Amino acid sequence: MTKITDQEEQQKLANKLGFKGLAANWSDYADEPVIKKLLALEEEDRNRRSLERRMRESQIKEMKPASEFDWTWPTSIDRELVEELFTLKFMSEQINVIFQSANGLGKSMLPKNLVHMAVLAGFKTKFVSASQMLSDLSSKEGASARKRCLLKYTSPDLLAIDELGYLSYDNRYADLLYEVINGRYMQSSTIITTNKVFQEWGEIFPNAGCVVTLIDRLVHKSELE
Repeated sequence: MTKITDQEEQQKLANKLGFKGLAANWSDYADEPVIKKLLALEEEDRNRRSLERRMRESQIKEMKPASEFDWTWPTSIDRELVEELFTLKFMSEQINVIFQSANGLGKSMLPKNLVHMAVLAGFKTKFVSASQMLSDLSSKEGASARKRCLLKYTSPDLLAIDELGYLSYDNRYADLLYEVINGRYMQSSTIITTNKVFQEWGEIFPNAGCVVTLIDRLVHKSELE
């Protein structure tokens, strides 16, 4: 097996960072002391800007760190399972996560921290309230505008939909939520927080025919907290 040298790694890095001319003529400049330092500085700056962009796109804004979560309330939460979620292994297996409990028990705090962890790991993410997402989708007129808007919610590696169940929606909104979940089905992980058990989701979307299929899509591969 051929061992890749440090010089070869540096040449690949130069090409990756867009220094095509330098990479193509690497042997002429490889021994210049400043080259390695410049590549390291450029890589560091690009990583910083990439992290800042992913943080903006995540929309998590302010949050309490997971270290401040009160594990004694509620006592029924599976701490071991939640801590396992922070390994992000569920994302590689396209598993969905549903945080289901009454108000004030940290349903938003934990998903925000999971999204933040995914951002640090280099993933594209988005944290959004159910009402904001559905209002955004419903406001778009025309198939192309709707498709572009839908892509905002189907394309992230991790999507967290917060506070589903605090408001009731008509059938149109149920169809929009189904489009999002179906578009992500078996492709990417979705986190949902809700104060309603699944048997009560008919109250969120009264008379919507897609609710059963929507739930089936979510729980097919899921962890329920």
